[in-house]
Amino acid sequence: MGMFDHLFSDGYEDTVEGVDFYLSKEGYRVMTESYLVKRGYCCSNGCRHCPYDPKATKGNRNLRPDVAKKYNL
Repeated sequence: MGMFDHLFSDGYEDTVEGVDFYLSKEGYRVMTESYLVKRGYCCSNGCRHCPYDPKATKGNRNLRPDVAKKYNL
């Protein structure tokens, strides 16, 4: 089990590398903006591609305006 797997109801089993995440040069799984939008809430871990505003606020569901527009939400 990965360090943050408890944040996701069904873990990372259904994620696709290159779509939902990529591996950093240090070997960490970096979740993409599209995955974080699809997940629907902020985990407050300061994700590199956090689409929520304010960033890193646990449970936040307010997308940044540019992100909402990008995904037609």
